[in-house]
Amino acid sequence: MRLTLIQRIPCRLIGVTTLALLAAACGDKPPAMPPQQTPEVGVVTLETAAVPVTTELTGRTSAFLDAQVRARVDGIVLRREFTEGGLVKAGQRLYKIDPAPYIAQLNNAKASYAKAQATLISSTAQAARYKVLVEANAVSKQDYDNAVASQAEARANVAAAKAAIDTAQINLSYTDVTSPVTGQASISQVTPGAYVQASQATLMVSVRQLDPMYVDLTQSSLDGLKLRRQIQEGRLSTNGPDAARVTLILEDGRVYPEQGKLQFSDVTVDPSTGSVTVRAIFQNKDRVLLPGMFVRARIEEGVNPSALVVPVQGVSHDQKGTALAMVVGHDNKVTMRPLVTAGTYGQSWVVDSGLNAGDRVIVEGVDKVRPGMEVKAVPAHLPAQASAEPGGAGVAAASPASAASHASGA
Repeated sequence: MRLTLIQRIPCRLIGVTTLALLAAACGDKPPAMPPQQTPEVGVVTLETAAVPVTTELTGRTSAFLDAQVRARVDGIVLRREFTEGGLVKAGQRLYKIDPAPYIAQLNNAKASYAKAQATLISSTAQAARYKVLVEANAVSKQDYDNAVASQAEARANVAAAKAAIDTAQINLSYTDVTSPVTGQASISQVTPGAYVQASQATLMVSVRQLDPMYVDLTQSSLDGLKLRRQIQEGRLSTNGPDAARVTLILEDGRVYPEQGKLQFSDVTVDPSTGSVTVRAIFQNKDRVLLPGMFVRARIEEGVNPSALVVPVQGVSHDQKGTALAMVVGHDNKVTMRPLVTAGTYGQSWVVDSGLNAGDRVIVEGVDKVRPGMEVKAVPAHLPAQASAEPGGAGVAAASPASAASHASGA
């Protein structure tokens, strides 16, 4: 009986001890949380800047001069006197057509001319004699008139014979097929022994001048209307078509080293495509450009003197593709603004609407904030950005953003 009592005491002690520990634990207060800090973000203060307005168009190259050399007389080609693909000079003989028939025609024309001259001499003498005789009433007036008419006919025959000589000489010269321009010869379309005909205008070879080179581009007529409207409204300034710079991008993505010049824009819209042709001209001393190459061209159409540019770090896009920017207001609270952009300039977006000069756009720490949050705005430190134009030409795209960030910290 005593043994049973002794065994029960430890169980009671354990229960009491456990309850005491639980009570002590429940009486402790949780540790205080540290106060939440205001997130710090880097901003740029937007300022207006002069930004060139460029349009990228596609097109193909074409030769500055493209002369199609065709047969101008009938005959057999005796020989070819140029290297296919080589440089030929203006006036250089390319082919020789058999001249024998044309030499014979020339000789025949010369003989006819001599005969006509002899007839003219005889008729002239006869007319002179009849003049004396008609004055003496030795011949009738009709006989004298016939003599004068024969003289005039003989004179006309001489002129016709002279023209026949000229024609024969021209045809004989056409047996020497020469190049009308200086340029690169294409593949020959005829071989020695081939029979060519002037009536069929047989193409023999093409000679193309490749320096300079044309680039024919296509532009939407709607884009052209928008451009002209912006110029009329004063949103764009331009120095005229002759001052427009054209940068060429080759098929492999490389930028062509020579700057081009805008020649003209067609005055007719293609009804099937709704586009117009824009022609530019480029120097091509190294023969990098060849006729028919597909290229892209950036044309500087004007300058927007009061454009707003935002670094790409400050612009995001939602699932619908709408451009968005986080802006810090005067109360240091974040708001989200939808934007309408007009393209890129260097490493920045050009904004048409949604932002104003003086707005503080978040470019660093965007992922740490959400609309409505209060933030601490500090000037952003963006890396130096390259110029928007190939080769460093034009206004640097980093200028507005850099100036804005320093202005915000002043």
